[in-house]
Amino acid sequence: MLPEMNPNFKLAPSILSADFSNLKSALDICTQGGAHWIHIDVMDNQFVPNLTIGPPVVKSLRSKTQKFIDVHMMVINPEKLVEPFAKAGADNITFHIEATNDPESLIQLIKSCGCSAGVSIKPKTPISEIYHLLEIVDVVLIMSVEPGFGGQGYINESNQRIKGIKDYLNQNCLDRVLIEVDGGVKLHNAKQIIDYGADILVAGSAVFKADDPAQTIKNFYSLSK
Repeated sequence: MLPEMNPNFKLAPSILSADFSNLKSALDICTQGGAHWIHIDVMDNQFVPNLTIGPPVVKSLRSKTQKFIDVHMMVINPEKLVEPFAKAGADNITFHIEATNDPESLIQLIKSCGCSAGVSIKPKTPISEIYHLLEIVDVVLIMSVEPGFGGQGYINESNQRIKGIKDYLNQNCLDRVLIEVDGGVKLHNAKQIIDYGADILVAGSAVFKADDPAQTIKNFYSLSK
């Protein structure tokens, strides 16, 4: 289940941008920097034009870290992968609203497997499409780039989408739901994204392509102090 939220945001480094030949090093970097979550992008080359990580990799990572493993499924038929990723050690499983016709049942399935449940939304999908799910999810993941590849630029209109979700949560006494933002997050725009209402920031290339990845993680956390 979700760890207790603190007043400051949490960073979720995305290992999509790490060195796949040495993921243990990526975990060590996250530990040295003090990151709370590990973000894992799962792509099937159908819902998005890329192919990435499956349950065996998550299982391997789980054996080497106690950090919160955040699995973001960018796949068609997400219900088929919930149990395999839960068994592999995922703590949170997020699916895309655009990938299912029965999100309520999918959320129930994720929770029945012992994980917290998240719903994600692409940049062009109206945020109102997920309002009816906010009472039963734990995380809302707002994509601030078109999903599929790392290293893209942040879509500035995402700020108003974050604010729209935050306002809805506040108005409906749903403060427990965390807002996660994924795509184009850098040190220069992170503070603004937090100020608009983000609780969790996913950062891939900003961390793992930096000269000093562990220090970069620390620099992200210093923004909220």
